[in-house]
Amino acid sequence: MTPFEMTNHTRVTEFIFLGFSNHPNLQGVFFLAFLAIYLTTLLGNTLMIVATRVSPALHTPMYYFLSNLSFLDICYTSTSIPVMLVNFFREKKTISFEGCLSQIFFFVSCAGTECVLLAAMAYDRYVAVCHPLRYPVLMSTRVCISLVTGSWLCGLVNSVTHTVLTSTLTLCGPNQISHFLCDVPLLLKLSCSDTSVNESVLHVSSATVGLSPCLFTAGSYILIISAILRIPSTQGKRKAFSTCASHLTVVVVFFGTANFNYVRPKEGYSLDMGILVSVLYCVVTPLFNPIIYSLRNKEVKGALRKLTGVPSLTIAVARE
Repeated sequence: MTPFEMTNHTRVTEFIFLGFSNHPNLQGVFFLAFLAIYLTTLLGNTLMIVATRVSPALHTPMYYFLSNLSFLDICYTSTSIPVMLVNFFREKKTISFEGCLSQIFFFVSCAGTECVLLAAMAYDRYVAVCHPLRYPVLMSTRVCISLVTGSWLCGLVNSVTHTVLTSTLTLCGPNQISHFLCDVPLLLKLSCSDTSVNESVLHVSSATVGLSPCLFTAGSYILIISAILRIPSTQGKRKAFSTCASHLTVVVVFFGTANFNYVRPKEGYSLDMGILVSVLYCVVTPLFNPIIYSLRNKEVKGALRKLTGVPSLTIAVARE
């Protein structure tokens, strides 16, 4: 676009979210539904964090990673749902350019950190199953802290890079975003300046922060499953697999919904379908994580039941 053509456009200072705009009569229903999801997500993940702190049985590397995942999910879901809830009561669902950049920073930070953290958790399960005798050494407190710190640093560096590059874009309109939150690919579509650098960096980060952890996790589970199949007893196989089942389920849900969210067909993809997929990725996944771990893990169930003070359920766990 030439400078003359750019002067004929009005510089964008705010954006209008089109998410859920196809159903104006259901705004109240959407508000109640997402409010319930948000409160449940906060409660479930907060209980998970507290349980892993107060229960001695959960003072292990796996639950240290899990508590960090729960904290990350609280941050992750808080980047989108509060703004969405406010917009349900606004006729014009807008966000300022600065607010949009802030949302991108926190959203990309949390998404990138979770990708790397899930890979670190896969490594923890690999060591536990394939090298159980060396587990205390390979997964020492220092190693665990380093893995978690590295996960956050990867997410932050990736986010700062994208946020800075996005802030340099010239956005001349239209200012409508077919979503309920701001994301880098959405703003690149609205730019009237050269986006080649932004797109190149986006591809590189997708490969390093997105694809690489996914492939590492898949490789870890190939080795884990191979080791489990070599265990002679059925009970031993079941016990070994049970230690990985919850994490594997979380990985499939997260990377599966992320893949559907970002790899979309160019045609035949309606706004409603796009919003549904994004809701699964941004909203439902943080809700499911504590549920998945609590349902499939007796130690977590026991800690949560003691924490919430339900004697009958605690007795039932003790009998199990």
